[in-house]
Amino acid sequence: MGIHHESTVILAAARTPIGRFGGSLADVPATALAGAAIRAALERSGVDPARIGQVILGHVLPAGCGQNPARQAAVAAGIPMHVPSLSVNKVCLSGMTAVGLADALLRTGACEFVVAGGMESMTRAPHLLPGSRRGFKYGDVTMLDHTAFDGLTDAYDGVSMGESTERHAQRLGLPRADQDAFALASQQKAAKGADARAAEITPVDTGKAIVDADE
Repeated sequence: MGIHHESTVILAAARTPIGRFGGSLADVPATALAGAAIRAALERSGVDPARIGQVILGHVLPAGCGQNPARQAAVAAGIPMHVPSLSVNKVCLSGMTAVGLADALLRTGACEFVVAGGMESMTRAPHLLPGSRRGFKYGDVTMLDHTAFDGLTDAYDGVSMGESTERHAQRLGLPRADQDAFALASQQKAAKGADARAAEITPVDTGKAIVDADE
């Protein structure tokens, strides 16, 4: 399949507020959060949901969310059931990978419109109990934290993402002071652009309150 279009266009974007761990969005599933963001983006774009060719969403912690979370989010946004939906897990790159796949579909002419992005609720990620299906006979039993085990721990050497990053920094000779300076500058830029980014946010009704700002 060849390239039909040299470039693609982002017609609209939206996101929910970023909630703190265990915060005001704790009772809202990731699929519902994504559904709210997709619905808002579609409204801003003016595109008929029935014209969407594919929905692609990155999602790192799907345990307990039900089958194909991307499909659930699409339906929650009002996208018809005939539209294919794909859930992508590439850990921290999941959302960007979804956007890249969408770009490929658009450039090749496979789709005219694609919804792409990412969703997550670390608060709602469950604890796992390996071996419980076969039953336990004797001794202590340890649960696994889905967030830590599947999202934040290297599958090969068992270290956390933070420790893995420190190892790479040492290997590349990146001084801690330089890293801290970069992080500070990033936070300062984020603070300066907070007002401009407010337009990205679509409010979320939790059933208890309307959440319309980052926590």
